[in-house]
Amino acid sequence: MISFLQGRLVESLPTQVVVDVGGVGYEALIPLSSYDKLPEQGQPVKLLTQLVVREDAHVLYGFMSAAERDLFRALVQNVSGIGPKTALNILSGMPVAEFRAAVSQGNVQALAGITGVGRKTAERIVVELRDKMSLAEGAAAGAGRAGGAAGDQRVQDAALALMALGFKPAAAQETVRAAEAMLGKDASVEELVRASLKKG
Repeated sequence: MISFLQGRLVESLPTQVVVDVGGVGYEALIPLSSYDKLPEQGQPVKLLTQLVVREDAHVLYGFMSAAERDLFRALVQNVSGIGPKTALNILSGMPVAEFRAAVSQGNVQALAGITGVGRKTAERIVVELRDKMSLAEGAAAGAGRAGGAAGDQRVQDAALALMALGFKPAAAQETVRAAEAMLGKDASVEELVRASLKKG
């Protein structure tokens, strides 16, 4: 798995980049949201990546933020009928925060307005991602009240890890909150997950 590329930006187009990493040029497809954040050509760049392996090709997708890559993964892995190309269209057509809000609110019309996303696909996105988006927003709001973006990220990451292990969204959040109350605000993601699994 290639997690990121760190090197010199050799070529940048709205849909793809080439990054020179130690003399090797890596081509990665990107959304417009990442293109807007790229440095000038020839400058250092760090690109978060996702490798998609198909029968006929290995394709590298690049992102300038973790939020973009997380959304890309969520779409491709959780929504039936959405492949990498459509996921890139979605990232290009709507900021991550707006997308999350639209899904949480069930705003099918806003999602259907994105190029390549019809009404049926938008409805599938809402049905299959709504719990995950609501969990993320709930964790953010809870951590904001508790005071700290770092705490927000830890709780959110731990809850998402539990969901990947089969927990329902509401149960994952509740279990992580209980673990945090027991271990304290300085507990790491790993400690929160371990404690949550013992409780579960």
